[in-house]
Amino acid sequence: MRLLSAFLVILFCYPDAVFARVMDDYPAVQLRALDKIPARTLTFDASVGSTVRFGSLYIKVQACRKAPPVEAPESAAFLQIWETEQAENVAAPESEWVYSGWMFASSPALSAMDHAIYDVWVMDCLSEAKDAVKADTGTVIEGEGLVADDTLPEIDVESLPAVAE
Repeated sequence: MRLLSAFLVILFCYPDAVFARVMDDYPAVQLRALDKIPARTLTFDASVGSTVRFGSLYIKVQACRKAPPVEAPESAAFLQIWETEQAENVAAPESEWVYSGWMFASSPALSAMDHAIYDVWVMDCLSEAKDAVKADTGTVIEGEGLVADDTLPEIDVESLPAVAE
């Protein structure tokens, strides 16, 4: 009886602990970015561990997880996004955190990035980065404003101020 009571207390007070989702790690994520000024969107793939630039944003993909096919569809990616504004005659660009956390494909507004010019959201987790950016290439997509990590200027992410919680 005590065991059943303890289980019911855990079930109703902490349902996430009982029904935790098992999600599989994937090596790539499909992201969509929006530049609000010209109303331009770009959908691209990025490998986990890579950093890509969209406009003045730098997006580092730390992880991508997806629910198995037998469960309700869900994809989530842990992204770190910072903005760097290069002022004229300045050797080191000024950087500030814009976002750090999990983004969910099924609920983009749940943990959205708050930025005046740009929006970034997760579309899906992928088996490989196909369309645009892989961690081992220095590809520049002409006319799109997306740059892979090998061509980015050196920025010490650890020197950025702490992310506001």
